[in-house]
Amino acid sequence: MVIRKPSYYDTFRCIAGACPDSCCHQWEVQVDADAARRYRALSGPLGDALRDALRTEDGQAFMTLREGKCPMWRADGLCRIQAELGETALCRVCREFPRLRHDYGDFQELMLEMSCPEAAKWIFLDAGGWVEAEIPGGSEVEYDREDMALLLSSRERAMELLDGEALPGETLAKLLLLGVQVQNVLDGGDPEEIQMEEARAAAGPGDIREVAGFFRGLEILTPRWRALLDTAACRPLPREVIPMARYLVRRYWLQAVSDLDLYGRVKFIALSALLVGSLAGDFQSNAQLWSKEIENDPENLDAILDGAYHSNALTDSKLLGLLLGKQAL
Repeated sequence: MVIRKPSYYDTFRCIAGACPDSCCHQWEVQVDADAARRYRALSGPLGDALRDALRTEDGQAFMTLREGKCPMWRADGLCRIQAELGETALCRVCREFPRLRHDYGDFQELMLEMSCPEAAKWIFLDAGGWVEAEIPGGSEVEYDREDMALLLSSRERAMELLDGEALPGETLAKLLLLGVQVQNVLDGGDPEEIQMEEARAAAGPGDIREVAGFFRGLEILTPRWRALLDTAACRPLPREVIPMARYLVRRYWLQAVSDLDLYGRVKFIALSALLVGSLAGDFQSNAQLWSKEIENDPENLDAILDGAYHSNALTDSKLLGLLLGKQAL
């Protein structure tokens, strides 16, 4: 089996109490069944605290938030479970976050998630590329090999686009056109490349406030994100949208092998980078908060993928217009 991961993956370390946006805040942490059984059987004050904190809904155990944070979070920013029992006692989510593993059977890809501020720093540096290693093992391949081959080769083309010298908006527009082309092939159609002249002709006036309004209609975790969405305005896209898009392409492009919906994911990538680029303040901090609000909420992800096809705020014409400078008055 082949393992692919960013060169910085093994260098990453949680900064614990020094983190500016702890993963112990706002999120209801899912506790896997094995950890929940251990916690409920634990004796002493920590066991009492864990039994009081745990609740179960629809067969899934959670830590109940108190004052917006996990009850195991200490004033020094450290986890009480880890401090008293060690890292191996953590539930699976807390032990692995922000590490991601995408298992495709005969290969795996490891990543760090942008919602972690320390991981976001490494993602935006993105200086060393990816490394590969062969390890024993693997499992049965459940995807169509031709579809995966197309997704792998087209992802390489997408990364080449993102390494180009074009302006960020035009680069994202080209990424969108590549998504259309590859989707046509996945659907059994014509692989003919769409030219930028056609895209400019198809672009209509777009309003970034409409896009922000769509995102305001999703589930919102923090008041800070709601307030930040209110700052959306027509701004020149910063170069930082490119490393964000690179991260999203690496994370989501191959997932289209499960349902053959690549274009919805490419629109999600372009929309997300565009939206974060339109917000006031520091781009990297805004991208980290976007990830916390969107990537960690499956319902939000599903709503965006659905909205990519059905929302009037997210039409192809309006998105191209925003990327290519045709702003609504």
